[in-house]
Amino acid sequence: MSKEINKAKTKKTGSGRNALGILNAGQIESNHSRKPIHVAMFSGGASSAYVAYHIVQKYGKENCVLFFTDTLWEDIDNYRFMDEVAEFIGLEITTRIDGRTPEEVFHDMRFLGNSRMAKCSEELKVRQTLIYLEELRDEHNLEPILYFGIGPHESHRAINLQNFYEHNPIEPIATRFPMIETFTEDLDTKKIIRDEWKIALPRMYGLGFSHANCAGRCVRGG
Repeated sequence: MSKEINKAKTKKTGSGRNALGILNAGQIESNHSRKPIHVAMFSGGASSAYVAYHIVQKYGKENCVLFFTDTLWEDIDNYRFMDEVAEFIGLEITTRIDGRTPEEVFHDMRFLGNSRMAKCSEELKVRQTLIYLEELRDEHNLEPILYFGIGPHESHRAINLQNFYEHNPIEPIATRFPMIETFTEDLDTKKIIRDEWKIALPRMYGLGFSHANCAGRCVRGG
């Protein structure tokens, strides 16, 4: 099976508490004529790894997918981390690849990547994700429910993602944000993974990056 994410424009909210109310109000019911499949949107970071573990514990690995869209710009240690997490939770990684790097996307589109319009994410992540999700519906009669590792400090991204997946697929797709909706206390996912799972974190964190994606070259923040 497979993966993907991102982008839709809405106003930023001031707090995780406000975002939770908006997210709860906007939740949609999944299609009951299809069997639900719980898709962990695995970015290769600590929070998405913990969310994947959470849904496997809750729904069983036979009802879950660990989904990753590869930009071909990831740091090599991210792949080591993802493989170890996949082995720990008992799921193989479903990977989708466009085949281009973000830099090649910028060249093809004659576009300068920036934090406001990340065409690389649209092409390499979002497009690949939407294709995969429709395959789940059309070829396997499964109804995807997407789980993201976004926390309260990025609540505006959660609202954007919810809006995007409500309005852009052929039918709306339900989204869930356990780090906002379920774990109300501050959960130190990095400490849990390092100390309890005994898995070394991606080295990008040790180099000072808040996100491990795209080897620190992410135009949306690194």
